[in-house]
Amino acid sequence: MKTIQVSAALIKKDNKILATQRGYGEFKGGWEFPGGKIEKGETEEQALIREIKEELDVNINIHSKLTIVEYDYSEFHLTMHCYFCEIESGELTLKEHSSAKWLAKDELNKIQWLPADKEIIDTLLKIV
Repeated sequence: MKTIQVSAALIKKDNKILATQRGYGEFKGGWEFPGGKIEKGETEEQALIREIKEELDVNINIHSKLTIVEYDYSEFHLTMHCYFCEIESGELTLKEHSSAKWLAKDELNKIQWLPADKEIIDTLLKIV
């Protein structure tokens, strides 16, 4: 089984966290934390900054690493490096997602997260 390495942004604003809804592919309609694949030669942080600029047209500051999620989908193994971030500049524009929501702690379980992202919610609920 192949392994895919990705970085994910837990973008915080006013005690809420950004969730995005996939607009394409096998997992279309599922909710996730924005981010994407780490390309050859990139660090986790460089990939995250690039992916967020590509997907949401904003620049972010990365604050700290929350966790690493290891999850087996049917076709691949996902290793997801998850970072707390904030928007530094730019206007949030959905380029690859169909929707986005800012969620408070008590709203985190009210949407249908993709399976690997659901693992992050359990960790988040213990600390935010």
